[in-house]
Amino acid sequence: MITHNFNTLDLLTSPVWIVSPFEEQLIYANSAARLLMQDLTFSQLRTGPYSVSSQKELPKYLSDLQNQHDIIEILTVQRKEEETALSCRLVLRKLTEAEPVIIFEGIEAPATLGLKASRSANYQRKKQDFYARFFLTNSAPMLLIDPSRDGQIVDANLAALNFYGYNHETMCQKHTWEINMLGRRVMPIMHEISHLPGGHKPLNFVHKLADGSTRHVQTYAGPIEIYGDKLMLCIVHDITEQKRLEEQLEHAAHHDAMTGLLNRRQFYHITEPGQMQHLAIAQDYSLLLIDTDRFKHINDLYGHSKGDEVLCALARTLESCARKGDLVFRWGGEEFVLLLPRTPLDTALSLAETIRVSVAKVSISGLPRFTVSIGWRITKEMKASMNCLNALMMLCIGRKMMDATACWRHKPRMRLEINDCA
Repeated sequence: MITHNFNTLDLLTSPVWIVSPFEEQLIYANSAARLLMQDLTFSQLRTGPYSVSSQKELPKYLSDLQNQHDIIEILTVQRKEEETALSCRLVLRKLTEAEPVIIFEGIEAPATLGLKASRSANYQRKKQDFYARFFLTNSAPMLLIDPSRDGQIVDANLAALNFYGYNHETMCQKHTWEINMLGRRVMPIMHEISHLPGGHKPLNFVHKLADGSTRHVQTYAGPIEIYGDKLMLCIVHDITEQKRLEEQLEHAAHHDAMTGLLNRRQFYHITEPGQMQHLAIAQDYSLLLIDTDRFKHINDLYGHSKGDEVLCALARTLESCARKGDLVFRWGGEEFVLLLPRTPLDTALSLAETIRVSVAKVSISGLPRFTVSIGWRITKEMKASMNCLNALMMLCIGRKMMDATACWRHKPRMRLEINDCA
């Protein structure tokens, strides 16, 4: 646990946030930063309407920060009761033996900095000079933008025309906010970018093409002076396929491959202290453990493929019974967990009964009806819940073993077993 005294940072006029990268939890914000936050959380600053970043998850920055790469994020902050953009430089620091922290340092640019009014209305590309040859022949889409003219695009290379699907004349009649899915909300971001130092890690946006389709892009934009005109050069990289693969990997990491439910790893992640407030489970909540009875018997007698059908049917039943905001997990094997935010005992019991009735109606060709055991716990502390969850599992396993011995030839019956482990 970090116990440093950061109060001296209140002497700074620049806003500073100190964040734990792994828990993505705010450790400290100085007085200037707190003034910009108002009632917002740091997570909301990173995901607001003007927020732009290279990485969604902070741990993905660690390698670049360790190699001292320049990384900039744009946060959405409050100024005079209005939302606006603020550029922040990210720095990695280690405090004694504690885990490393990421420092977000706000870059407050003086009004005199940035791109001044330009003469880009008279911009003419000189075909024979080095810049023109570099611009025209580069395989990366490039745009020249004039922020002082409402973000108008004044030039585009052949790669950009091919990427966006416009001819040169049409492209140069557009403004950057017309191709950016943020619309006019991108203008404060452009103002922030216009005074950033060069060399920072590119930022991610979604751009719209001529045919109406969208692409995830990573853009590097920085100030440039060409033929006396003060413009912005924007280099565009299409990362749509990369985003798709990342989303597939993230989904696979957090979901059970067979049932499609959230997995145990995601349960642990969601119930971390830094995550609970975002899911309305910081207050009272309930846990239901649903365990499939005699599942080994089903596998042994009817085959593992039929056992898989049982698990998938049970998963769909639990999803149909769950309310909005409830989370359904496959804990492992034939065990499932329902996390019920802000759910008192009577509501949890009612939902358990709904599950019991619904499972009783499940019919799978070639199989007899199957039964479930349900355990419950209402609590305020996740640590206590984890101990209770393990106890519930052992209880259900023990009772299934007794059933297998004493009731092997009996007709399967639906049972609702309610157990308080407090």
